[in-house]
Amino acid sequence: MTRFDPLNRDQMNAEQGKIFDEIKARGGRLGGPYTALIRIPPFMKLQQEMGNYLRTNSLSGRERQVAVLCTVRHWGAAYAWAVQEVASLRVGLEQHVIDAINGGETPELNDEAERAIHVMAGELLANKGLSDGTYTQALDALGLERLTDAIAAVGFYSLVSCTLNGFDISPPRDSAARLK
Repeated sequence: MTRFDPLNRDQMNAEQGKIFDEIKARGGRLGGPYTALIRIPPFMKLQQEMGNYLRTNSLSGRERQVAVLCTVRHWGAAYAWAVQEVASLRVGLEQHVIDAINGGETPELNDEAERAIHVMAGELLANKGLSDGTYTQALDALGLERLTDAIAAVGFYSLVSCTLNGFDISPPRDSAARLK
């Protein structure tokens, strides 16, 4: 149960309303963590821009979603899991891969880059850093730009997860996707 009542558009101050209207007009995201972040409009705008970048960066959709699922699973962010499971299926991640990550197991990934991202994300989250071996493996599989994008995805979705968990923002009621 969310710890606060979301602001309706008519309850927002001028700055909140302006950012809300801009994001809505361009079809941006307004639910989930953004129900909290609208209270600090400049930060909400920055986070929207970061999210937009991460959805169009050098990673494939599958690679991005492996990093995202590992991150939201680590944090136990139920809202993010519900939304990101659907997004993962949309980019072609198989249900058995999603279920393995949800269960804390190593998924069967045929792609070297996806495997490297899974290992890297898990180690970064668990150990707050990367061993030389994991870093080298990820760098070899991804190159520096894609590795940087993968690490940025882990950081961004950690922020999203912390926002969701801190405010206890519940998953959408109609979502079948749930954390184990």
